[in-house]
Amino acid sequence: MTAWRQAARVCSGINRGISFPSHACLTSVASPRSFSTGTSVRKDFFKDVDSHIRDFQEKLTVIWPGSDWNPLRITDGLPPERCDILIVGGGVVGWSIAYWLKKKERIREGVRVLVVEKDPTYSQASTVLSAGGIRQQFSLPENIHLSLSSAEFMRNINENLSVLNDDPVDLQFNHSGYLFLASEKGAEAMEENYNTQRYAGAKVTLLSPTQLKEKFPWINTEGVALASYGLENEGWFDPWTLLNAFRRKAMSMGVFQCFGEVTGFRYTTRAMVTKDGEVVDIKRIRHVNIGMPNSLEYQPVECSIVVNAAGANSGRVAQMAGIGSGPEDTANGISVPVEPRKRFIYVFNCPEGPGLDTPFAVDYSGFYFRREGLGGNYITGMSPEEEEEPETTNLEVDHEFFQEKIWPHLANRVPAFEKLKVTSAWAGFYDYNTFDQNGILGLHPLVNNMYFATGFSGHGLQQSPAVGRAIAELILDGKFKTLDLTGLGFQRIFFNQPALERNIV
Repeated sequence: MTAWRQAARVCSGINRGISFPSHACLTSVASPRSFSTGTSVRKDFFKDVDSHIRDFQEKLTVIWPGSDWNPLRITDGLPPERCDILIVGGGVVGWSIAYWLKKKERIREGVRVLVVEKDPTYSQASTVLSAGGIRQQFSLPENIHLSLSSAEFMRNINENLSVLNDDPVDLQFNHSGYLFLASEKGAEAMEENYNTQRYAGAKVTLLSPTQLKEKFPWINTEGVALASYGLENEGWFDPWTLLNAFRRKAMSMGVFQCFGEVTGFRYTTRAMVTKDGEVVDIKRIRHVNIGMPNSLEYQPVECSIVVNAAGANSGRVAQMAGIGSGPEDTANGISVPVEPRKRFIYVFNCPEGPGLDTPFAVDYSGFYFRREGLGGNYITGMSPEEEEEPETTNLEVDHEFFQEKIWPHLANRVPAFEKLKVTSAWAGFYDYNTFDQNGILGLHPLVNNMYFATGFSGHGLQQSPAVGRAIAELILDGKFKTLDLTGLGFQRIFFNQPALERNIV
């Protein structure tokens, strides 16, 4: 029996009623070491000692001002021993979820939220290494609504994320729009996408080659049969500012942060028997092991719910929870189809380029470009063919990729770009969903307290405000309330029903 059919029966079995065999057992994985917090007497003892130490520290500060020396230094940066919800991944999606959880809590301090991020410098974070674009020009209604809702949130950013006595948030939002170009082969699909976008409420217009040339005289319309241009809520912004705004606001609301790496989970496992007599393992996470930076130590954190928002690493994090570890042709063998894919972004200078009226242009050949600042600089990139995917062991840039794959297309579409100078470049990771290149949102069917917000394949940043709210609704309300995102759940993976998006950039 195929994994898909078994998964279907599993889901049906959950709805029709199930039974559990008597041999259900407790499983502990991912770390050979164990950790005991001790009895309640020991907890009270250490709590009392901790109180005396802090009193001593305060007195020391008064006696010896200006010095940070302390003979009784308490280790900084350790996570709490327990929390209600632990979010794996401190990128913009993770911090958005944390913010919305606190925003929706019904009792002040009623939800104890911890965000775990392994990179304290964010030097390799996908959020800050992205091109920073936001658009509503998708083919799936779910993606359109996610971006529309996120644009609305960003338009009122200071009403949502302002912190008392802190500076206002300036996203540096450039409303220059997205410009998609279609060949004769893709024109019909662009028209269908346009109708879907307009029906969803996006402000988009179609341009003929003549209209395109009138609006953007610098463009070569050769091979272009139709263009689609965003009139509102499209363009680009500063990713780092949005990340910090979410983080700052969430922490002001009581969210805890920890810089460390999730190294494993301790979970219970029960064998579920479906109506058809098939046995499927159902897991529940009890503890998350967090490795401390530059240390062999790890801290187990007891939690009720785990949110996997680890981006490009979310597939690996899922494996730590035993997801996909079963036989290949079973439901337990279906892994989370998210892996890192490296993408290059090149910055080039061209004084004779299009200038201020440059949109975020996406050519049908696959490359994109947009203006960067006001000094004649632009950024560009392009997804490689499947067989040309670069290795993901580092963030080194392949400069020949620009010379051979991108520049010829650039110079053809914008003649002014025949003369340019590449000034810098960087690489970042997509959380690439190999199944259908769309986000995976919701609870895993076989790990009943692990939620996912991953697999966006390049559009997670722009959709992060709405994604955070959606996951918070699932956790606290038990269902999607603001937007119906059921189509982006795990069911489509288990039933082998991809939600394919035409406009992948």
